[in-house]
Amino acid sequence: MILYEYPFNESIRTMLRLEHLFDRLGRLMPRDETVDHHYALATLFEIMDVASRADLKSDLLKDLERQKSQLNSFRGNPSISDDRLDKVIATIDHAFNGLNQLPGKAGHALTSNEWLMSVRSRISIPGGTCEFDLPAYYAWQQQEPARRRADLKQWVTTLMPLAEALKVLLSLLRDAGTPHKVVTQGGQFQQSLPAGRVFNLLRLRIDPAAQLIPEISGHRLMVLVRLMRQDAEGRLKPAGVDTSFELTLCS
Repeated sequence: MILYEYPFNESIRTMLRLEHLFDRLGRLMPRDETVDHHYALATLFEIMDVASRADLKSDLLKDLERQKSQLNSFRGNPSISDDRLDKVIATIDHAFNGLNQLPGKAGHALTSNEWLMSVRSRISIPGGTCEFDLPAYYAWQQQEPARRRADLKQWVTTLMPLAEALKVLLSLLRDAGTPHKVVTQGGQFQQSLPAGRVFNLLRLRIDPAAQLIPEISGHRLMVLVRLMRQDAEGRLKPAGVDTSFELTLCS
């Protein structure tokens, strides 16, 4: 099954983008090729750019506090294990403390590294990191993979409290939804959302064998999914077929 996720607000959109970037970084760093470590650095800079939003850190801390408060309200409920509850709250506390102790914005500590910032200023320019533009960076690329990887790990360490907070919050959000199967009519599915309840994330799983691509739109009142199919030139066109997929709304 292919999973598609659709955020209902800017905060969740930012969190998903950062999660995507951290996942890419985690895949690139263990490799040995110079080009992989080049794109690991580029991804590191992308994370810094996305995380530069002034209120991101405070918003994540507030979300962690809100989740902890909500979970604490379940204490004494006979259908909920206190041991399991304690473990989840301890995970939230660890993420909160790590992010709270992080000075300034995520990645702020790296801005004092002149070498890194010189690479950052050139890496978005097509061909801007050639050896004649950045000889010091070219020299770094000639080092042994283990040495480059050690440098990357050192720089990424400053961003790990942010990665942990994102992992905890997105995991709690995804676990809050209940999947159910729906069927399209004429290639479309539309659902009104209950008044008074705020949803943050839509998750959609569809069988890849159907070769259909969901085009999702939504707001606080309604969700619309249109199933599309690519033509020979890659353009998306309405499929107009009835099929089923799994839908999860997370609040």
